[in-house]
Amino acid sequence: MRSPVEPAPQPAVIADPAALTPEWMTAALRQAGLDVRVTGLRSEPVGTGQMAHNERIHLEIDPASPDAARAPATLVGKFPSPSPESRASGARGGYRAETLFYTRLASDLAIRTPACFYGALGDDESTFTLLLEDMAPAVQGDQIAGASDDEIEAAVRNLAGLHAPRWNHPALDGLDWVVAGVSAEFATYVEMATPVFFERYKERVAPEDAETLRAFAAGVRRWVERRPTDRTLVHGDYRLDNLLFERTRDGVRVAAVDWQTLSVACGGQDLAFLLGNSSPPEQRRAHEDHMLAVYRESLAALGVERSAEEVRRDYVYGSFQGPTITMLGSLAVGQTERGDAMFMAMASRSAAQIRDLGALEILR
Repeated sequence: MRSPVEPAPQPAVIADPAALTPEWMTAALRQAGLDVRVTGLRSEPVGTGQMAHNERIHLEIDPASPDAARAPATLVGKFPSPSPESRASGARGGYRAETLFYTRLASDLAIRTPACFYGALGDDESTFTLLLEDMAPAVQGDQIAGASDDEIEAAVRNLAGLHAPRWNHPALDGLDWVVAGVSAEFATYVEMATPVFFERYKERVAPEDAETLRAFAAGVRRWVERRPTDRTLVHGDYRLDNLLFERTRDGVRVAAVDWQTLSVACGGQDLAFLLGNSSPPEQRRAHEDHMLAVYRESLAALGVERSAEEVRRDYVYGSFQGPTITMLGSLAVGQTERGDAMFMAMASRSAAQIRDLGALEILR
């Protein structure tokens, strides 16, 4: 909830993109420092978001506006999901975390993410509005199809730009608005969600994978107890559907979006979730050691020195981020055909990663 001394956002939060008007957009861009007058706009849905709804907004700017030349031709607007289940889940802290990430944190980090022109949260935290830089021609990754090695490597390098600037930073203690990280309460959620997950997907999860995921749920409290002391900002859902890729003459550029699961935790959770879910197991096994070395080198370039053993230890610990997001995430959002296919791919890939790494030993 907004503090009594905190002013209401101007212009007001819009929950439905159909309510956008040129007058509202003019006010939003002016508070972002652009002296323009919007004379018209149109929008269409974009992306495959589960927790929220995205629209690409095309702007018509009065050419006589002082900042007409600097104004964006398009923006991406982000709004609460029309799905009641997804919206209720976002209201439990995800919408708040994403809005405040863009308005308070993003500019101080080295990770590439869209610039924010407007960000505000409704009083009940079930509504929010974000106006973000349109990263086109960058395209959204495909969680089911997977990615090439060079795309995954670019994503690993970008991830270090999130982790390094706040590695063990004292300011982490003041981020009381991020989603709770690995905790006893979190363990309870996993224990409660696991039987519901298998009741829904019992015909679609291979027996070997089901055994692995159930073993994690049975030992999740030991996973919580053994969390590493090193901590940083963690995206929490750093996977292909939340990454935008652009190929340039210099290689692959990546931008990260969807910050609703931002938390303070072990950086290995993001790294393991990315590698474990971005490709079939055979591809991940072939490039895994290289990607860990790339991550270590990228952290060092930003001032955080980690040994190869420390990086691998955090990576093995973080492999349980896969079943966490798979089981909790699948039950927290509205069910769709693509969503089910995505969660099944994630379940299979993350379970194979856990077995390959011998990570279940952490729980014993």
